[in-house]
Amino acid sequence: MTADDSASGAPLITPEEAAARFAKGAVVVDVRSDAGRAQDGTIPGSIRADRNALDAQFLLDSPDRLAEITEWDQDIVIVCGSIRGSGPVADQLREKGFTNVAHVNGGFPAWRDAGGPAER
Repeated sequence: MTADDSASGAPLITPEEAAARFAKGAVVVDVRSDAGRAQDGTIPGSIRADRNALDAQFLLDSPDRLAEITEWDQDIVIVCGSIRGSGPVADQLREKGFTNVAHVNGGFPAWRDAGGPAER
């Protein structure tokens, strides 16, 4: 565990590790704004979530839950523009009961620069 892990409560993983988890079926959740996604690009197959609606979008008993969120222990990787955006979201999901949540060191720019799947 690094200092970043203990500060956020959720593991901070490399873009390469995130891409490998995605390739194995992890749900990649992009919490950037629509404007940020339009400007910088997207991760094909990722889902967009609103950081201000986590209960509605993630809690398993919510009628508005994202269809991709199905289990408390599923592999979830949070991506934002930086860890300042993804860390709090990953931490909140862990506090809500999700046990396998991580976030990407360097956010979407690092993901893209490391060769992770991305499109404009």
